[in-house]
Parts: sequence; C-alpha cells; structure tokens
Amino acid sequence: MNGSASLDTGAGNKPWRIGLWVAQILLAVMYIPSGIMKLTRPLAELAQQMAWTADLPQLVRIAGTADLAAGLGLILPALTRIAPRLTVWAAVGATVLQIFAIVLHASRGEFGVLPINAALIALQLFVIWGRTKKAPIAPRH
Repeated sequence: MNGSASLDTGAGNKPWRIGLWVAQILLAVMYIPSGIMKLTRPLAELAQQMAWTADLPQLVRIAGTADLAAGLGLILPALTRIAPRLTVWAAVGATVLQIFAIVLHASRGEFGVLPINAALIALQLFVIWGRTKKAPIAPRH
C-alpha cells in the first residue's frame, strides 16, 4: 500500500478517508490548545475568558486534562496505527465531555457556546461512525 491508503483498511473510498482525517484534525486543533490552556494558564486569567472557571476552579484542570487526552487520542492512535481503535474511544469520551459541557453551560445560562458544543459532538459522531463502519484503520502488525 502507499501513502494515506496504508492508514485506512478495506475499500473505504478516498473522500471518506479524507473527510475523517479532516474531522479528526479539526477536533485535535480545538482540543489540544484548549487543554494546554486550561492546564497551564493561571485561573484568574482563564476566568477573564471563561466565566465558569472562576466558579469551578477545581474543574478547570480536570477539563484541561480531558481536552488534551481527547485531542491526542483523536490523532495519535490513528496516525501511528498503534491501537487505532482508541481513536474511536477518544471520540466517544470527547462526546461525553461535550454533553457535560452543554449541561454546565445551559445551567449557567451560557447559551451562546452551545452551538460550538453541538458542532464538536457532530464531528465526533462522524469520527465514531466513520472509523467504526466506513473507513476503520488497521492496526500495525
């Protein structure tokens, strides 16, 4: 096999493989910087950008760890083909994370961010479906 075809198994056609990689990369680009920011920035600085962080400081570092794990999990297992099924589980975990985020934001009246949460869930469901049914990635042997 050659190039990107060596990453995806079966006869999954190229547009699906490209679309799934684009979704995975977009999600990683959202989650990795968010995780790093929540893990490294002072809480007072974060509170200026995200109001919830001032009221729930104990949750900030947990959310940062979850964001970073999701972002890395959506890319690294698929890219290395070492346990690529973990990419699907990372998308499942990120979906659960976003459901919790929706509950948190809705309970605080922060409805303006809900479309972002919904868009992330949609991309993650696409990755779950696509990497399970349409273009799974074969593990390295």
